[in-house]
Amino acid sequence: MRYVKWSLLGLIGLFLLTFLHYTLPQHDIVRIVGTENRRMEIGENSWFFAAPDVGTASSTSRDIFFINSVYPDGKTMEFRNEDTGWGWPPYFKMNSFSLATEAKELVSTKDKPIWVSVTHYGWRNQLFTIFPNAVGLKQVDGPDVTIIPWVNIVILGFALVLAVLVRRMWRQFRERMIEPAVIDVQQSIDDLEERGGRAGERARGFFGRLFGRK
Repeated sequence: MRYVKWSLLGLIGLFLLTFLHYTLPQHDIVRIVGTENRRMEIGENSWFFAAPDVGTASSTSRDIFFINSVYPDGKTMEFRNEDTGWGWPPYFKMNSFSLATEAKELVSTKDKPIWVSVTHYGWRNQLFTIFPNAVGLKQVDGPDVTIIPWVNIVILGFALVLAVLVRRMWRQFRERMIEPAVIDVQQSIDDLEERGGRAGERARGFFGRLFGRK
């Protein structure tokens, strides 16, 4: 049972880490090389796409803004630019058109680069055709600038404090409620076994006397 317990806890921990890695904001320093508006059919990978832009009709086929970029080492990255609206993740992004305009203003060439910090969530996977969703753009001084993830620090810190409080509450609840109840149940079982033993002894004595008289 110990292996089952730790395996289950490991799976829960892995799920939480995966969920947080996908949902929490990340910052990539890139050079924007172009933008486009692409018509896409959203199918089995719809889990990794946001809802249609606020105010538009829901459909499996829709136009999606994309931001094409290049990392300082030359690797490419494509970000989608979709509204999150009031849904999940709770970025409350409703400015995909404005962000597309900002991206066009920040397009630069290799000779005269403009480095941009792209705040996004999600993953890039070519096999399943999924893209991280850009939620903010900010021009930075260079490719080596350090971005401190204050939002992640606050959220993870709050989650850690909450986890510690929940653990303490659970331990107190277990000590005050569960353990005494378990002890009472065990005591009741012991009492029943003791009574049953005494009853059995009396029964054996009765039948012994009964058969002894014959």
